[in-house]
Amino acid sequence: MDETRAVSDLLEAYRTRTPIPPLTETHGPVPMEQAYEIQLSQVRSWVGDGRTVIGHKVGLTSVAMQRQLGVDRPDFGHLMDDFAHLEHQPIPLESYLQPRIEPEIAFVLGKPLQGPGVTVAQAIDAVDYVLPALEIVDSRIADWKITIGDTIADNASSGGFVLGSTPTPLDALDLRLLGCVLSRNSQIVGTGAGGAVLGSPLTSLVWLANTVGVLGTRLEAGHVVLPGSVTSMVPVAPGDVFTATFAGLGSVTALFANQDSAKQGQGSTMKRTPGATR
Repeated sequence: MDETRAVSDLLEAYRTRTPIPPLTETHGPVPMEQAYEIQLSQVRSWVGDGRTVIGHKVGLTSVAMQRQLGVDRPDFGHLMDDFAHLEHQPIPLESYLQPRIEPEIAFVLGKPLQGPGVTVAQAIDAVDYVLPALEIVDSRIADWKITIGDTIADNASSGGFVLGSTPTPLDALDLRLLGCVLSRNSQIVGTGAGGAVLGSPLTSLVWLANTVGVLGTRLEAGHVVLPGSVTSMVPVAPGDVFTATFAGLGSVTALFANQDSAKQGQGSTMKRTPGATR
């Protein structure tokens, strides 16, 4: 396939905020190795525009999603500095194409992690603290009709995230048994536990460190890692308020602007620059 054209198509989808057909339809099969190169080409373009990588996310951590896309492993994407939104502050939906929300247990690293060969013990030692988080997943592929090649190339369907404000040390929690209730506008829309993420979110962190390490990338101190959702993703509509409450970890709330406030806020600092991502 034409990698340059695929990168151009995805960047154009960001710029125009118009979804595109699946890459696998317009360009043919997209092997995983080639899909990651398409993703990295976009990241290099964003960094060249002055943006900064502040972490990574892991996707496809549930058995159901892996079966749906015909894979037996997760995937990863990059988190950019303008992906981060403040809790309880209106998030403008014009920055997104077809957003959905996922509750996650976010790691904040206190030490770098360099794979391959990272162990669970080394991963635990590198974690400074954990936070409740809501990831805003999004897809530049029309109607979320994605294959594994599509989502990897599209930065693992990354969009944005909101972190809670109360850090908790790792040794105070059993991440596998950590329960979560996700609500939208005060109505429960999902429940789950940390064990839904590859058996434990720590397994996801180890996988990420070793996978990106093979590619020459190190997870840096201070970076955020979103290891995967503990529930199914839920669509987002204007004016929605989502809260994820984790037992022993606290809660985090994402507030989405309604259409009127989004229009009024087009000149605010929350609005992304032309061509910037979600």
